[in-house]
Amino acid sequence: MPDTAAAAAPPDRLEQAGLAALFGVAAVLQFSIAAAEALLALSIVCWIGLLVTGRARFAAPRFFLILIAYAIVTLISTAFSPDHRASLFVCKQMVLFLLVPLTCTFVDERRGAVLVTVIVTFAAISAALGIFEYGILHFDNLHRRIQGTLGHYMTYSGLLMLVIGVALARVLFGKSERTWSALVIPALAVAVALSFTRSATIGACAAAALLLSLKDFRLLAALPILAAIAVAVAPAQVTARFTSTFSMNDPTTRDRVAMLREGEHMIEAHPLVGIGPNMVEKLYAEYRDPEYAVETVNPHLHNVPLQIAAERGLPALAIWVWFIVAVVLDLGRRFRAGDHRFYAAAGLAAVASMLAAGMFEYNFGDSEFLMLFLILISLPFAVAHRTAPRRSMRAVTHAT
Repeated sequence: MPDTAAAAAPPDRLEQAGLAALFGVAAVLQFSIAAAEALLALSIVCWIGLLVTGRARFAAPRFFLILIAYAIVTLISTAFSPDHRASLFVCKQMVLFLLVPLTCTFVDERRGAVLVTVIVTFAAISAALGIFEYGILHFDNLHRRIQGTLGHYMTYSGLLMLVIGVALARVLFGKSERTWSALVIPALAVAVALSFTRSATIGACAAAALLLSLKDFRLLAALPILAAIAVAVAPAQVTARFTSTFSMNDPTTRDRVAMLREGEHMIEAHPLVGIGPNMVEKLYAEYRDPEYAVETVNPHLHNVPLQIAAERGLPALAIWVWFIVAVVLDLGRRFRAGDHRFYAAAGLAAVASMLAAGMFEYNFGDSEFLMLFLILISLPFAVAHRTAPRRSMRAVTHAT
């Protein structure tokens, strides 16, 4: 009788609203950060309501505590920043860390499968829009690059890079929707290539290499063949863009090397608390090496570890590395355990692509990218719940 009564109980409206808002975040962040942030706020309000009324308990993997430590160190760095207002402005991004417990509270295995389909489908639409921009609107050069409806081509390509890993993980390890994911991957890859974004291409290749090796190490032999085909069919300007990665005659390559020097100077001057969040652009001229630098100013240092250490200090970098290691170890354990391998593989692919691309781009500081990244690495922990019907909202704190 208790089970029958529970099954007959009406669905929790707060839970439904919070879940719908979370799904909306995953979908629309590929088109509008403003809409994604509004939906995130709604999901947070619903989540808090469930916690306060006792209809849910806090649920999150242990790495969320490391993110909290990272947030605390960031606030300490802000306290020493020469421009507190500018640093506090970027600190609001840490609210996005709440996507970890939100995902773990609202998503179970069934909902996780639907959420991944939503992410892949909306990415396919975004990729199609980018290809249309390239072919019809002539967004086909470095001065006019495809970016969908987003504000920057690097954000656009970075999101598609993450979804390539998700889609390929589903093809290799998933149990459903594999055909749709396989059909979408070529469009995603083409859109990333046509964006002329080398970091996203490198990240997508890193994710693919990891996933193929996890499935069968021999599959790695397919990567050189696919690369050769891609080079053969790609437009000449696309091929030239990616071969410039290895040329010091390319000004952007030279400037990235110069930024390593600027970052080193910032860290040497402020090793413990950094120069302050969001202060690289404002203080760039003070640390710029005119002998090597190309640009007079840069918004960031185009390297995730370097940016974190320069902005927030070496302790912040150590905590961030701790976070990455903890995520990888936990995901690796879940993958080896054999349960929900697709979600663990997708999470590992997200980390691999973020790290590889993050050597050339500060993607961890991009709000849209960070939102999707946090959802993907949280999904394996969320779907691991094998509880009673989700309508009871009896969430359990993950121990990983």
